[in-house]
Amino acid sequence: MEEQVILTEKELLEDGFGDHPFYHCLVAEVPSDQRTSEGYTVIAFAMYYFTYDPWIGKLLYLEDFYVMEQFRGFGIGSQILKVLSETAVRTRCSSMHFIVAENNKKSIEFYKRRGAADLSYEEGWRLFAIDKERLMKMSAK
Repeated sequence: MEEQVILTEKELLEDGFGDHPFYHCLVAEVPSDQRTSEGYTVIAFAMYYFTYDPWIGKLLYLEDFYVMEQFRGFGIGSQILKVLSETAVRTRCSSMHFIVAENNKKSIEFYKRRGAADLSYEEGWRLFAIDKERLMKMSAK
């Protein structure tokens, strides 16, 4: 999956920590004496941003959410989701949206246990993307 990354570190930092951040992050860390065998102290993160739906208003969009395998089951993911929920309520969002890979059954169950509705089944929505090459083609017409 790493081979699919086209974003540079510079772009990531500018987009999230520049004058006008496009996204926000939450991280969970452990003390340095509890670091992972690979030497990491950041053991979980959530990347999110705000978007708008003309039918329901402001949304918090959860773009990415990950807890390292060895730290799952300790409530870290639940705590991050709680902070995201508090952020959504505080900023007057009507909903939090996100996508989950069809084969990620553990995550699907994690969200369902917390009341998430699967809109792909309930409302029939499909996710589409137009890649950069095609965007450039259309914009040149």
